[in-house]
Amino acid sequence: MQILKTENKKSNILPLFAVATFGLNVFALLLLLFHGSMVEALKQQLTPQSLVQMLDGRSMTVDPKPSFERHPEVIRRFVGETMSLMLTWSEQQPPQIAWDISSQMLSNNIKQKLLLELTNLKSGSQFEIINKGSEYVLVIDSISQPIKIAEGAWKVETYAHQLSFSNYDKLGESNSFNKQILVRVVDEAATSLPEKPLSWNVAAYRLGEARLEIYNICDIKDKTCS
Repeated sequence: MQILKTENKKSNILPLFAVATFGLNVFALLLLLFHGSMVEALKQQLTPQSLVQMLDGRSMTVDPKPSFERHPEVIRRFVGETMSLMLTWSEQQPPQIAWDISSQMLSNNIKQKLLLELTNLKSGSQFEIINKGSEYVLVIDSISQPIKIAEGAWKVETYAHQLSFSNYDKLGESNSFNKQILVRVVDEAATSLPEKPLSWNVAAYRLGEARLEIYNICDIKDKTCS
């Protein structure tokens, strides 16, 4: 009789023991999940800023950002300096050389379209040739704040005019260049430095470090620009 009671007690304890063990396992799992979330939150809080050293000797600290994010001023500077490099010509920097260098910041699908427009802009002579004593300078009046149109893509409005001077015309002529310019992030910079870089090679290389490209250029009044 005593043996039967003992076996009944053991059989009653086993389910309780199983439930208690399961409860402890669940508690341990929840504790591990909570601990993991706390570590991740602490990691995000303690992630140090990155030190960025510029080629001109300046340095700054920046917060880590996903690769598809760009500061508005980086976008505006990229657009302004790319177009200035493309549309500023002289005997030392003829249009063809300016185009070969600056077009590295363009997507392939718009190069032919824009080259045709620039050829028409330089009316009265061949695009590859610059007359002695002639100069063309792009003057940017304003560049709007970037408007985000997609993940890693923005649109800016640029108001500018190209001034042209010659030995025979010191007052110069002006051609407006008012455009909507669409920019997007690229994975790798398209620019590189030759063995003996000139000043415009270095300028293009610095622009390429932003890892951006211009993928469309439209007239300022074009409502379908996308």
